[in-house]
Amino acid sequence: MKLEVVRTIAKSHGIHTGKRSKTDLVKAIQSDEGNFNCFATAYAGECDQGECLWRDDCFEAAKSGE
Repeated sequence: MKLEVVRTIAKSHGIHTGKRSKTDLVKAIQSDEGNFNCFATAYAGECDQGECLWRDDCFEAAKSGE
């Protein structure tokens, strides 16, 4: 998901985006929604959150070390 889309979602949650990274914004959104703020932590490519909106981006971010 593109950063612009993540910023739009963050703003809809009342989260100030500023110069925050995509990872930081997604974690803030996850926390605001009452979910685990685990974005980019699936280092072994394993995750039990199958319905997560961020799942594909999460695996990619974890691989690249974002």
